[in-house]
Amino acid sequence: GGINLEDFRAPECFEIERQLKERLDIPVFHDDQHGTAIISGAALLNAIQLTSRSMAEAKVVFNGAGASAIACARLYRDLGVPRENLTMCDSRGVIYEGRGEGMNPYKAEFARDTEDRTLEDAMRGADVFVGLSQAGVLSEAMVETMADQPIIFAMANPDPEIDPEVARRVRPDAIMATGRSDYPNQVNNVLGFPFIFRGALDVHARTINVEMKLAAVRSLAELALRGEAVPKAVRDAYPNDVFDFGPSYIIPKPFDPRVLVYVAPAVAQAAMESGVARRSLDLAEYTQRLESTVGDLANL
Repeated sequence: GGINLEDFRAPECFEIERQLKERLDIPVFHDDQHGTAIISGAALLNAIQLTSRSMAEAKVVFNGAGASAIACARLYRDLGVPRENLTMCDSRGVIYEGRGEGMNPYKAEFARDTEDRTLEDAMRGADVFVGLSQAGVLSEAMVETMADQPIIFAMANPDPEIDPEVARRVRPDAIMATGRSDYPNQVNNVLGFPFIFRGALDVHARTINVEMKLAAVRSLAELALRGEAVPKAVRDAYPNDVFDFGPSYIIPKPFDPRVLVYVAPAVAQAAMESGVARRSLDLAEYTQRLESTVGDLANL
């Protein structure tokens, strides 16, 4: 089996997960951390491609320094964003080297040698904003100072750090994602952990490692990128949405049944190739078996 952890705050959540992983030989996965990181990571991969950027050059600013933000920063680093290009802010401002107030070892991991002290400072020239904080903290003036075709993931719930309509008023070229279902590009953890666990459990994995998380990221990004026909049930649920790869469609919709047959096999394969699987699967047969559980995807 495995354990999906929910609703543990930072910084305690990091220690709880670490100790469980050390003591157990089954997957332990804190969804508030890794689910958000994986889904937003898939959105980031496609947004970077859509804007002809590279991960190695992207300047990413976080507002929020809790469990989700730390996990996102770690995973974005694994995806190729250099540590020196990641700026993290909390309620006291930029997390910089030498700061003493409001710090912990997890925030210190992302402390930068910088003269920036406020979110406003950090946003100048930023390519990507990742909000995991509270409503309204990102102003139009800050968005206006971002790089061309800014990527804005305003994921505070229920109200984002900036409403997409407000951001696009000053930057119509922005690519936006939120945590809400009434805007395009919803970052919703339901796209991740059920299918990640399915792949991990089906190969009797000992853990969910970085390789498996990256496989989930890339498979989700690929599903949106490939431009396959979206099932009718999904189109009916979002009658006013666009389903062609582009600024309004960089990640699959929650409850798209195809996610199962993309993510679970990718995770299972990564577990086998990285040596944490106790059981080997024929991936073609496994994928066909998963497809049969959701029926005719084209007509759902």
